[in-house]
Amino acid sequence: MIDFANGALFKLSPINPAEIGPAIAPIMIQGESIVSAYKALRDFVVFTNKRLIAVNVQGMSGKKRDFTSLPYSKIQAFSIETAGTFDLDSELDLFGSAVWARSD
Repeated sequence: MIDFANGALFKLSPINPAEIGPAIAPIMIQGESIVSAYKALRDFVVFTNKRLIAVNVQGMSGKKRDFTSLPYSKIQAFSIETAGTFDLDSELDLFGSAVWARSD
């Protein structure tokens, strides 16, 4: 699971959704479409019309991937910080209901 508390993890840049479409196609649900996509070095975040999907690419080859899905209905609050004159980064913070994790 992606560590959403690690701010350094999410220095994202917008990308063409067609670049990552095939990577998330197996987990897309009927009627779901990509609205926008953002990528870090190897990890990426996809906003669809139904949910947010965060993909953590792992391992040397990048074949191992961790998918985290957050339905919009589970987002309870959000915060947006816009870019300024000296700080060109924008930020989006999402706050959702608790997620119960299972340890293997």
